[in-house]
Amino acid sequence: MAAKKSTKSARKAATTRTSKAKSAKVKNIKPTADIGLIGLAVMGQNLVLNMNDNGFTVAVFNRTVSKVDDFLAGEAKDTKIIGAHSLEEFVAHLKRPRRIMLMVKAGDAVDAFIETLLPHLQKGDIIIDGGNSNFHDTNRRTEYLESKGMLYIGTGVSGGEEGARFGPSIMPGGSTAAWKHVKDIFQAISAKVKKEPCCDWVGDRGAGHFVKMVHNGIEYGDMQLICEAYHLMQHAGLSVPKMQKVFAEWNKGVLDSYLIDITAEILAKKDDITGKPMVDMILDTAGQKGTGKWTVITSADLGMPVTLIAEAVFARCLSAIKPERVAASKKLAAPAKTKLKGSVSRFVDDVRQALYASKIVSYAQGFQLMRAAADEFNWKLNYGSVAMMWRGGCIIRSQFLG
Repeated sequence: MAAKKSTKSARKAATTRTSKAKSAKVKNIKPTADIGLIGLAVMGQNLVLNMNDNGFTVAVFNRTVSKVDDFLAGEAKDTKIIGAHSLEEFVAHLKRPRRIMLMVKAGDAVDAFIETLLPHLQKGDIIIDGGNSNFHDTNRRTEYLESKGMLYIGTGVSGGEEGARFGPSIMPGGSTAAWKHVKDIFQAISAKVKKEPCCDWVGDRGAGHFVKMVHNGIEYGDMQLICEAYHLMQHAGLSVPKMQKVFAEWNKGVLDSYLIDITAEILAKKDDITGKPMVDMILDTAGQKGTGKWTVITSADLGMPVTLIAEAVFARCLSAIKPERVAASKKLAAPAKTKLKGSVSRFVDDVRQALYASKIVSYAQGFQLMRAAADEFNWKLNYGSVAMMWRGGCIIRSQFLG
C-alpha cells in the first residue's frame, strides 16, 4: 500500500515538474507571429501558406497535434510558419492585439474553440471565424465577444482550395473596430482584379457571413442554369464534344466565368476505362452543405423571393432522391427526344441568351435579398464593393460582375 502511494506521489511530482517546465517555456516565448490559425485541413493550410508567401509570420495549431508536425515537415517546410503543440504556446507566439483565425467546422466546434481560447486572451484580442457559419451565429458571437472586451470577425472565404492558396475572395464582417487590425493581411492574401483586392469590410456583426451565404445561393443558381443549358442542348441532339466547344466559346464572351470555364473542362474529360465522356459516367445526384438552403429560408423570413435560387436548391433535393426517381421512371416515361428543326447555331445562341438573362435575374434577386437584410439588421452594405469582391477569387467570379 505504501509503495502504491509512493508511486502516485512520484507521478504527481513528475507531472507538476513537466507542467512547470512547459509554463516556463511558454513564458520565455517572444511574440513574433502576426496572426494565428487553428484548423489545418486543406483550406487552413493553404491560407497559412498564402499568408507566409505575402510576408506575414503565422502561428498554427490543430486539435490533433500531429497535424502540426506533419504540416511543418511537409508543405510548410523551410517557411517562417511557427507550429504550436498547445493553445498556451500558440497564444504566446502572437503579437498584440492577438489575431486568431478559426478554420474549423461551422457550428458547435466554433463555440467550443471560443470558450477554450477565452481564458488565454486579453481585451482587444480578435477571434476570426473563416468557416461557413450561419450569420445568426455570427451576430450572437460578435455580441458575446464584445461584451467581454474582445473583438470578433465572421468572414466568408470563397474560392476553394486553390483560392485559399493563391487568392480567395474574402468577405469580413463583425466588430468594425477589428477591421484595421486585419485589413493589411486580408487584402494582401485576397485575389486581385486590376490590382484591386477582392476583399473589403462588409458590415457589422453577421454581415460578412450573410454576404457569403448569398454568394453561395447565387452559386447554386448558376450551376443549375448551366445544367439546364446542357440539358436543352443534349435534348436537341448535340453531342458532349459539341457542347464542350459551345461552353468554351461562351467563355470568351459575356458569360466568361469560372463555372463556365470548368464546365468546358469537365465536358472534355473522358472516362479512362470506357472512353466515354466522364459527365455521362457521373451519378446524377447532388449534395449540399446548407448555405443555399439558408439563403432560401432567409428570403422567406424577410419576404424577399429568390425564386431562381429556391428552384436550384429544390433541384438538388430532387436529385438526391434517386431511388424514388428510378421507381417513377418505370411508370412515367420521359418525353421523347425530338430532332431539332432549324438552325443549330441559332438554337445554341438562344440558349446562351436565355442563360445570360437568367443570370441577371439570379444576381438581381441575390442583391435584393441583401438590401432587405440591410434594412432588417441595420447594415450599411456597399453593393458595388460586394460585386467587386465577387469579381475574382470566388466561385461565381465572372466578367458579368463588371
